[in-house]
Amino acid sequence: MAMKDYSDEFKADAVALYESTPGATYKDIAADLGVNRATLREWVLRDRGRRGVTPTDPRSDGKASVQAGQPAASTDPDERIRQLEARVAELEASERKLATERDILRRAAKYFAGETNW
Repeated sequence: MAMKDYSDEFKADAVALYESTPGATYKDIAADLGVNRATLREWVLRDRGRRGVTPTDPRSDGKASVQAGQPAASTDPDERIRQLEARVAELEASERKLATERDILRRAAKYFAGETNW
């Protein structure tokens, strides 16, 4: 299999997509982008090293996220606020992921539109 040369912009977009996707795996994101899992992992680790971030996954803070999409009912107002804040953070992360994916697709469409020489 031939090695592909990816642009720095594509690498940065791939890392941003991985970092902005809660619960994502290298395998999932790499499959979506059509790159090797190990290649994506190397890009992420290199970026984290450049930024001085520890090698552990910053998204795993030990907190359980609400899976049903809505915060569970709680009698404690402080707990309810924490649940709502967690839900807002989850939705914001999802919005960042979708915006990143959209931007990647737009750039790809521009690239391939300019590449056709019919």
